[in-house]
Amino acid sequence: MKTRLLTAAIALPILIASIILPWYVPETVWIFVGIALTALAAGLFEFYSLTKKLELKADAAIGYLGAVALFVAFVFDAPSKAPDLLLATIALFIVAALISQTFRFQVDFTKMLTGIGVTILGVMYVAFLGGFLIATRVGFENVHGLSTDLLLYFFIVMFGSDSGAYFAGRAFGKHKLAPKISPGKTVEGLIGGILAAAGFAALCTLVFFQELPYQFSIPLAVVMAAVGVLGDLAESAMKRGSNTKDAASILPGHGGLLDRLDSLLFNAPILYYFARFFF
Repeated sequence: MKTRLLTAAIALPILIASIILPWYVPETVWIFVGIALTALAAGLFEFYSLTKKLELKADAAIGYLGAVALFVAFVFDAPSKAPDLLLATIALFIVAALISQTFRFQVDFTKMLTGIGVTILGVMYVAFLGGFLIATRVGFENVHGLSTDLLLYFFIVMFGSDSGAYFAGRAFGKHKLAPKISPGKTVEGLIGGILAAAGFAALCTLVFFQELPYQFSIPLAVVMAAVGVLGDLAESAMKRGSNTKDAASILPGHGGLLDRLDSLLFNAPILYYFARFFF
C-alpha cells in the first residue's frame, strides 16, 4: 500500500500540472498530449504482450501504425472537426490489417482470425478509446479553460472513485462483485467508489467548474464510476485469460499502465461526447 501511495504521490502532481499549465501558458497543451501519447503507446504494448502469452499472433507493427494514424486524427480533434476522416482512418486500418494478415499467415491460416482480431482490438481498445482524452485536451479551447476544467473534473472524479472503492472495499468489503473475474472487488467497494465519485464531482462544481451544475456533474460522475468498474473488470478478464496478475510492472504498486488506463479508456468517449452536447 505504501508503494501504491508513493507512486501516486509522484505521478499525480505531474499529470495535474500538465492539465493546469495550459490555463496560463497555452503552448504547454502539448505536455499533456505527449504524456497521453506515451501512456497509450505503453498500454498498447502491454496489450499485445498479453496476447503474445496466449500465442494469438497479433501483428504489433500494423497495430502501431494504425494507432499512430488515430493519434494524429485525435490531435486534430477529428471526432468533431472531421468525423468522416476518422471513420476513413479506421476503415483503412482494418483493410490494411486484413491484407497484411492474409500474406502473413500463408504458412498456417489456422490462427489468422485470432491474429486479425487481437491486432484490431488492441488499437480500438487503447488508441481509439484513449484518443478521446487527447481530443478533449485540444478540442474545447475555443472557450478558454474549458478543456482544463473538463480534464481536471475527469481525473479527480475517476481517481477519487478508484480511491473510494479501494478503501471502502478494504474496510467494509464482504460481498464479492464478480469473483470469477476479479476476486478482490466487492459490492461495498463499488458503492464506496460511486459515492466518492459523486462527492468529488460536487467538489469540482463548487471549487472550479460552476459551468457544470450539480444536477449534471453528479449524475455524470455516477455513470463514469459505474462504467469505470466495467472497464476494470474487462481488463481483469483479459489478464485472467492470459494467466497474468498485472499487465506490466512499470508502476510500482499499480502494475502496468494498462492497469491504470482500464477505467479511463471506457470513460474517455463519455466525457468527450457529453461535453460536445452540453457546452
